[in-house]
Amino acid sequence: MTHIKILIVIPCLNEAAHIEGLLRQLGRGRANLDALIVVADGGSTDGTAQIVTRLTQEIDGLVLLENPKRLQSAAVNLAVDRYGADRDYLIRIDAHGGYPEDYCQMLLREAIDTQADSVAVGMKTVGDGGFQSAAAVAQNSKLGNGGSKHRDGAGGQWVDHAHHALMRIDAFRTVGGYDETFSHNEDAELDHRLRRAGFRIWLTGATYMIYYPRKTAAALFRQYMGYGRGRARNLLKHRTLPKLRQMIPLAVAPVCVGLLLAVFYWIAALPFLLWAALCLAYGFWLAVWERYPNGVLAAVAAMIMHFAWSTGFWSELLSFRQRRAVA
Repeated sequence: MTHIKILIVIPCLNEAAHIEGLLRQLGRGRANLDALIVVADGGSTDGTAQIVTRLTQEIDGLVLLENPKRLQSAAVNLAVDRYGADRDYLIRIDAHGGYPEDYCQMLLREAIDTQADSVAVGMKTVGDGGFQSAAAVAQNSKLGNGGSKHRDGAGGQWVDHAHHALMRIDAFRTVGGYDETFSHNEDAELDHRLRRAGFRIWLTGATYMIYYPRKTAAALFRQYMGYGRGRARNLLKHRTLPKLRQMIPLAVAPVCVGLLLAVFYWIAALPFLLWAALCLAYGFWLAVWERYPNGVLAAVAAMIMHFAWSTGFWSELLSFRQRRAVA
């Protein structure tokens, strides 16, 4: 595998607490690989760029790249444009994630064995106590992820979309890379164009990444509202319909708005009460049967995710209709 050239891209912003450990691990883990590591920094103010600059003196093949557009999509596009001409594969690394030591080797092996154009991975969500741990439990559950394959441990199959890990650079370039107008959901949007162009996506069960969720309810809400907006923009751009697992949470924001009508019509509160009761019942099940003491808090985290995702989706949809009306 030493003749294959790899471009490892790490989009980051203010990751001083994690970047050094990640880069040292990648430096060790790329043994026998011809890999260039590019950290695309979006204007960090916490010393991240200085740490990377220092490590370029210690880690061969490490480059710091300024990303003036700040978005992850733009970071990867810029890195591929600048350094991808003589590289075969792109590996995208999240600066705030965790990875097995042989992560890059396993991705490359899967790409060669399956002849996939893109190799995606499953995510194991882990929290460090308090609300973050509750959010992790919610995101690992069907209540929180709706049975998403890359969240559900269903590796070893061809998929429409999953968490981006490795991609053939010529496939990436053929479809034009990431759409930089997307701040969220840019991976699913790119996967749609990959599949439309005839490229194949393999969800591997041979390796995985560790994801650390947001630590506060407010941050989780903002994240999932962005996800909802991104999904709506994706569907509007490609004129597709949401999947069933996405259509169900779409009802949450209207149900919550309908609760306001309960002042006049008490029956309007029933959909909200049913949704809340189902979520909290799931939380009690986690607490009793799974022996997770913060099960109810995990249910609350899932409710925040549902409401934020639905709110983001409908906000984007309504703003799109308004823009069309004005035009």
